[in-house]
Amino acid sequence: MTQIEDRVFIGFVIVATLAMMWIASPFFGAILWGLVAAIVFMPVNLALQRGLGGHRNTAAGLTLVIILALVIVPAVIIGSLLIDEAVSTYESLAQDQIDIGAMLETLRAAAPKSLLRILDQYELTDIKGLEDRLSTFLTSGLRVAAERAVDVTQSAFGFAIGLGIMLYLTYFFLRDGRAIAEKVSHRLPLQEGKRRALFDKFTTVIRATVKGSIVVAIVQGILGGLTFYLLDIHAPLLWGVVMGLLSLVPAIGTGLIWVPVGIYLLATGDTSRGMTLLFIGFFVISMVDNILRPILVGKDTRMPDYVVLIATLGGISVLGINGFIIGPVIAAMFIAAWDIYAEDKEAAASREG
Repeated sequence: MTQIEDRVFIGFVIVATLAMMWIASPFFGAILWGLVAAIVFMPVNLALQRGLGGHRNTAAGLTLVIILALVIVPAVIIGSLLIDEAVSTYESLAQDQIDIGAMLETLRAAAPKSLLRILDQYELTDIKGLEDRLSTFLTSGLRVAAERAVDVTQSAFGFAIGLGIMLYLTYFFLRDGRAIAEKVSHRLPLQEGKRRALFDKFTTVIRATVKGSIVVAIVQGILGGLTFYLLDIHAPLLWGVVMGLLSLVPAIGTGLIWVPVGIYLLATGDTSRGMTLLFIGFFVISMVDNILRPILVGKDTRMPDYVVLIATLGGISVLGINGFIIGPVIAAMFIAAWDIYAEDKEAAASREG
């Protein structure tokens, strides 16, 4: 009878847990980003606690103010400016103020004959077809951005609720994070060493993902957008954000934007701006990743690049922007679980031997 009661109770625990996850699912993004913010800013919070003589409430409140000043307020301002720029660019394309066909014709006239022969083989010199495809791609992408902007404006109340929940949870994660982590850890049906290894890997991957990817993306986006602005290239904020987003995905990078633009400027005879853009792109924007990432991440995480690529793209495709964090975390948990399993098997084999 005891075994039956135990099984019933375990079933009840599973059902209650799944029901709680279902109830909390509308706020999954707020919970996730609150947890991410708390993990990333926990060293700041602990330093403030030491400086304030152990006052956890005050330290958590001050850390929350720092998060608002450094992350939330700038993100809202940039987001509103980006919406305006995306809408104006979409309207310019829709009204044919930006002549894509003329741009492609200029590139075709400046291209070497050997390159044109190669492009002919792949039917890439059909200017009208390329114009239609590129125009459709750009207008559809910008239309989606404009529609999302309208949705965000219309659902401002929902956005404010989500942001409020995120900040509220961040405060308690900062104040009580260690106690919460210990409670969760001790309730998991795992050995102490395995629990510690998985929790360490979880926090390490989140910190490494944010420090090594988001910070680098912000710096590259700022440098790219500022370069476009100083060179008087249309929609610098929009392209800066696009470059920042592209830098988040391994093996893609910001060159997808500044290389074609630099080549176009050279092809149209704007040599000074074209050479300047390509020089800054190669020696400043691209070098940021090589310089900053090792400093920010160090040896925090060392997953193969192809695993990071698949996990990031897969996470984004399944979960949207939240998948940028969840994808690498799942990949890290997968690798850590199999490493622990392999270590256990080796230890068991050595004992038997």
